[in-house]
Amino acid sequence: MKRLMIAVFSLLAINSAQAQSSQSEMEQIAQHYFEAMVASQAPNATDKELENYLALLTDDVGHQHLPYQTDDSRAADGKQSMRKGMTFYLGAHTEYKAELLNLFTFNDSAIAIRYRHSAKGIHPQTKQENSYTSIMMEVLEIEDEKVAVIRKYHE
Repeated sequence: MKRLMIAVFSLLAINSAQAQSSQSEMEQIAQHYFEAMVASQAPNATDKELENYLALLTDDVGHQHLPYQTDDSRAADGKQSMRKGMTFYLGAHTEYKAELLNLFTFNDSAIAIRYRHSAKGIHPQTKQENSYTSIMMEVLEIEDEKVAVIRKYHE
């Protein structure tokens, strides 16, 4: 009986350690993602910051940003499409700041990041000044330590 109790407690300790390790890894992925995303939006952002952000994504990443992008389907050229769209806006901000408000992890499959951000800039197509402040939540589905699907929500 004593051996059975030791075995049970050992298994519980191992499972707890694995869960804590998994949560810590997911929190590191989330923090790295947030920092790379913020750097890609900075007024002085270059292709380097953009590529650092894109390196965190799977090649077939799905992206949904309601109400602008309603389809979250994954496609073979998902990362390439994001690169094209983000390159169009690269450097358009004259001011950008973001503050991480909350970070949630869900097993080793998903992360939710809630943050406040504000920006000012010139729209690259219309050349009109614009500014915004909003609270966002991004839900990230993770596969093999990379972001496979991004869903963005405005508060």
